Amino acid sequence: MSGVPLKLIVGLGNPGPDYARTRHNAGFWLVDALARRLGANLRSDSRHQGELAKARIDGTEVWLLKPMTFMNRSGGPTQSVASFYKIPVDSILVAYDDLDFPPGVIKLKQGGGAAGHNGIRDIAPQVGDNFWRLRIGIGHPGDRAAVLNYVLGRPSAEDTRLIDEAIGAGLDVVPLLISEGGQKATHKLHSRPRD
Repeated sequence: MSGVPLKLIVGLGNPGPDYARTRHNAGFWLVDALARRLGANLRSDSRHQGELAKARIDGTEVWLLKPMTFMNRSGGPTQSVASFYKIPVDSILVAYDDLDFPPGVIKLKQGGGAAGHNGIRDIAPQVGDNFWRLRIGIGHPGDRAAVLNYVLGRPSAEDTRLIDEAIGAGLDVVPLLISEGGQKATHKLHSRPRD
C-alpha cells in the first residue's frame, strides 16, 4: 500500500464553552466534523486527558483525539495516546488553526517547525516533529499585538463559512492520504477550486 498508515488524528483547541466557537479551536471543529462523518462518539478519557474515539476510515482503524489540557499543553495527551497504542510519529495527523493562511485555505504537509503555534510547539518535543499537519487558515489581524485576542475571538459569519468549507475539503482528503499517500492527498487539497 502506498498510503500513509494514519492511526491518530488530533484536533487542537481549548476546552469549555467560552472557547468553543473561537478561531483557535478550528482543530477541534475538524475532529468533531470527522467524528460526525464517521459515526464515531468522542468520549472523555481521563487517562489520556482528552476526548477520544475509535473510528474506521476505509477499513483502517484510527483514533480521534481532542486534548482537554488547553492549547499550550497539547503534547501530553497526544504523547499519551501515541505511546499507549504504539503509534509512530509519521502515523499522526494534527489539525490546527494557522494565522499564515486566510480563511478558506487548508494545507497538508509532513514535518516542519511550529511557526509560533503553541500547540505544535508543545507536541513536537514529546512525539517528534515528523507528524502530518492539516493547517486550517484563520487569517491574521495584521498586528502582532492583536494576535491573542484575535485567535481567542469568534470569526465573522463569512469567515466561519470559509473555515467550514476548508475543513470539509480537509475531511475529504483524509481517506486519500490513507489510501494513496501524501503526494496525491496534498495535490488534491492544494489544487481545489475556491470561490
